[in-house]
Amino acid sequence: MAEEDLKTDEEGGKKKSKLMLIIIIVVVLLLGGGAGAYFFLMGGEEPVAEGETATSAEGGSSAPQNKGQAIYVAMPRPFQFNSPGVARERLVQIEVQLMVRGEDNSDRAKKHIPMIESNLLQVFSASSADELVTELGKKNLRDKSTAQVRQVMNDLEGNPVVEQVLFTGFVIQ
Repeated sequence: MAEEDLKTDEEGGKKKSKLMLIIIIVVVLLLGGGAGAYFFLMGGEEPVAEGETATSAEGGSSAPQNKGQAIYVAMPRPFQFNSPGVARERLVQIEVQLMVRGEDNSDRAKKHIPMIESNLLQVFSASSADELVTELGKKNLRDKSTAQVRQVMNDLEGNPVVEQVLFTGFVIQ
């Protein structure tokens, strides 16, 4: 009887040690997978030194290098226009805000809102509904809008003033 108790204790001890080993392996794999996912999703950005902007660290861009806090200038009303398409014409409504740097650029942009609205409406109405339903089409429209507004502000103020045109609402019916 004593020998049977000894055998069951040894088998039970082996089972517990195998179970413990499996648990440790699973925990290590989960931690390693979580760390790998974190570095994969978050690790693509290089640190930027203090006082540098992200665009200057990437080799520069055509954005104005004005220092100051980002300020968003909202257009007073959304843009509504008909856009032709292959199957049918669609009604499009786009809400826009302008990103500028500093109070002086904000005041300059507000002063020229009617001219900015006019140019944006020309750019928007030149696009087709088939382009606007795709993500690439929306991105291209935003890039064209930014370039046009920057050109107009450069002509009027001698400075591009607007860093980026942002779409805060986009509806196609």
